[in-house]
Amino acid sequence: MYNWDVVGDNAMEPSKTGTDIYRSRNPRTSDYFCSVEANFEELEGIWDDRYASRYGYWRSYALDVIYRYLDCGDLHGGFARVKCKDCGHEFLRAFSCKRRHFCPSCHQKRVIEFGEWLCTEVLKSVPHRQWVFSIPKRLRIYFMYDRKLLSALSRCAWRVLSVYLRQSVLDDSAAPGAAIAVQTFGEFQNFNPHLHAIASDGCFSDNGVFQVAPGPKPRDPEDLFRYEVLKMLKTEGKITDAVIENMVSWRHSGFNVYCGPAIWPHDENSLENLAHYIIRAAFSQERMTYVTEDKSPDGIAKVIYQSKDGKTSKTFDALDWLAQLTTHIPGKNEQMVRYYGYYSNKSRGLRRQADKEDDVPALIDSDLSGKEFRQNWARLIQKIYTVNPLICPKCQGDMRVISVIEDAEVIRKILKHLDLWEVKARPPPKTNICTAPKDLPTGVFTTLDDQQMPSVDDYLIDPEYPV
Repeated sequence: MYNWDVVGDNAMEPSKTGTDIYRSRNPRTSDYFCSVEANFEELEGIWDDRYASRYGYWRSYALDVIYRYLDCGDLHGGFARVKCKDCGHEFLRAFSCKRRHFCPSCHQKRVIEFGEWLCTEVLKSVPHRQWVFSIPKRLRIYFMYDRKLLSALSRCAWRVLSVYLRQSVLDDSAAPGAAIAVQTFGEFQNFNPHLHAIASDGCFSDNGVFQVAPGPKPRDPEDLFRYEVLKMLKTEGKITDAVIENMVSWRHSGFNVYCGPAIWPHDENSLENLAHYIIRAAFSQERMTYVTEDKSPDGIAKVIYQSKDGKTSKTFDALDWLAQLTTHIPGKNEQMVRYYGYYSNKSRGLRRQADKEDDVPALIDSDLSGKEFRQNWARLIQKIYTVNPLICPKCQGDMRVISVIEDAEVIRKILKHLDLWEVKARPPPKTNICTAPKDLPTGVFTTLDDQQMPSVDDYLIDPEYPV
């Protein structure tokens, strides 16, 4: 007889001994899940008539992402058996979808992984600053219709940062380093492409010396950033000289460069929190409320979204909100974080070849050992929720993953035995539903195949966070 429990809905629960016990989430109870499940099929059907003129063509890859998200945490797709070695208590942990920027739970785990990796494997123990580069509303539509321009925008910001920081030191061979993340959203999920950079606050010399730059003035590089962006858009055939002349004449250009305070090496928490911030999700589940059709005064489902400070809110038709949200789903293999200068993948690789003791590794394999595989999920959950997911809720003993169940017939038998088998109302997603557009950058890294069926939530190398 199976001695398995059905896990609850909460992230953590206090035990009799006072230790917080991890409880697996149930995404189907969230307003976000309900809004997506209830509206995504209609959204696809009406996209061409209602949204194509506003957001561009319907990307079939977005539908694949939505399908995967709706199956995230679903035991029907397979699960791991987790067992206490002391009392024998077991529970089932469903596979996750790993859909970045759309699944809140999976993206949060990536955020934690990225923060750790960036701060330990890329950034050196020197002062850093956050830089933010934004563009006028008039230009944003070009980036929404042609996402490859986002990588060009990132290069524009790097050219500005590189020139600005290099001229602040005397050594002509010295080079700064930066990680630049693309964000496409504003506070209420409107399409607002801008860049967040974590840049060294100075330059690295060949002799191993880091030269700290004088205090920057963000307005200084603003004009150069405007020049680079307008030149790039003209080269890409998006704007003409007449448009450039008109925009240059504006009293307020709409281009903005922000620079934050220096973060010194001893302030590790601030640097890691900043790393989390630059790749945050486009929305927060806690700030949204889904109003179903039967509870809406006009019979149309709504999403109410609160501002970050809680002082204002905005009400959307649920279809409009979901349509807007899909514009922030990156394309398959589309990189949202890029590394430049001293932190570029080429520079890090050359340093590793020259010095085997260099603490910045080149590419690494994703095939962890069995022990690392089990520990990774536990470590991430403990860091996110400050609880240990591998503490037995019965006896407080240590639990471990003992098997992974993927065979459909075995899954059916186990779930029927536990009275958890349900017939799905919608068909499963098609595999290989779309092919990545040829014009999207694929990078030079080992990539995660986003077309693969969900696998157990182990550590995988993602093209967005290459290592």
